[in-house]
Amino acid sequence: MKIPIGILGATGTVGQRFIQLLENHPWFQVVCVAASPRSAGKLYSEAVKDRWVVESAIPRGIGNLKVFDVEAEQKEIAEQTAFTFSAISLDKAKVREIENSYAETGIPVISCNSAHRWTEDVPMIMPEINPQHVDLITIQKKNRSWEKGFIVVKPNCSIQSYVPVIEALKSFIPERVIVSTYQAISGAGKTFETFPEISDNIIPFIKGEERKSEDEPMKIWGRIIDGELEIATKPKVSSNCVRVPVSDGHLAAVNISFEIKPSREQFIEAIANFENPISGLELPSAPEPFLEYFEQEDRPQTALDRMLGNGMGIAVGRLREDTVMDWKFIAISHNTLRGAAGGAILIAELLMKKGFIQE
Repeated sequence: MKIPIGILGATGTVGQRFIQLLENHPWFQVVCVAASPRSAGKLYSEAVKDRWVVESAIPRGIGNLKVFDVEAEQKEIAEQTAFTFSAISLDKAKVREIENSYAETGIPVISCNSAHRWTEDVPMIMPEINPQHVDLITIQKKNRSWEKGFIVVKPNCSIQSYVPVIEALKSFIPERVIVSTYQAISGAGKTFETFPEISDNIIPFIKGEERKSEDEPMKIWGRIIDGELEIATKPKVSSNCVRVPVSDGHLAAVNISFEIKPSREQFIEAIANFENPISGLELPSAPEPFLEYFEQEDRPQTALDRMLGNGMGIAVGRLREDTVMDWKFIAISHNTLRGAAGGAILIAELLMKKGFIQE
C-alpha cells in the first residue's frame, strides 16, 4: 500500500509538476487535490483544462479526482491523507495561516512556498546539504504542542545550482561568492505563450530573488545549537538575478574566493568525490551522481543538461581562474524539478526514511 498524500495548490504550475512526478512514485499516491474556491468542486481535468502546462498528459486517475477547497474542506483532506505538499500561490501571511492550520490539525506539510522559510523552528532543507536539520521538526512540534503535524520547506529555486558546489568545496573554506543567475520563465509560472514580453528580451529584475539567493544559503548552512538554529555568516554571497527567454532551467555564473585556494584538480575532484549524506538511503528521487562536472568548454548548457538525473542533478563546468577572486564556474539546475516539486518530494522521501512520516 502506498502512502496517501494531498497536494495543496494542485492546479498551479508547481502543483502540476507534483502531479506529473508522483504519477508512478513507488512510495506515495496522490489521493487528494486542493485549490481555490474557483476550482473547488470540479474534476481536476476540468479545473486545469485551459492551463495545463506540463508536457505529459494529465494522469487518468488524477483527472477524475474532485478538487477540494484548500481552506473550507481541510477536515476532509486531513481524513484522506498522511501528509500534504503545499504549492499554494497566495500572499505569504495567508499561506502561513493555511499551512499552520494543516499542521495543527495533525497533517505534515512539505512546502514549496517561501512563507515559512524564515520561521525560526521550520527547517529549510536541501537533502544533500543539510539533512540534519530534520531535527528541527522535533523542536518545532514541542514549541507548538503539535502531536503529528509539522512544516518543512524547500529553499528557493535560484540557489539549487551553486549551493551544492560550494558545499562540495567547504574544506577550502569559501569566503566570498558573487553569483549571477539566468532564470527560466517557468520560475514565474509562465510559458512563452503567456509571457510575450520575454521574446528577444532579458528582464533584469525578479522581485525578492536576489535577497533570497543571498540569505537562504545561510540558513541551510546553519547549525542547531541548544535547540535553536544558528544562522551561518560565511561565505558572503552577492547575487544578480535576471529572467531570460528559456522555458526551464536556471543557469548560475559564479565567482568565488577561498581562505585556502584549491588547485583546478582539487576543485574538480571535490565535485566528483562529493560525500553525499543521503547516498545510502536509497531515496527514489535522489540523482546519482548528484553533481557532475563537464570538461567540454561549452558545457553545461541549459537545453542539454537541465534534465541531468531526471532533472534532479546539478551540472557544473567552465572552471576558470578569476582575475579578481579565485575561481569562476557555471552551474545549472532544473528549476521546477530540483528547484520545486522534485526537491519537495525528495524531502518527503528523506522524512519517511527518518521516521517523521508514518505509513
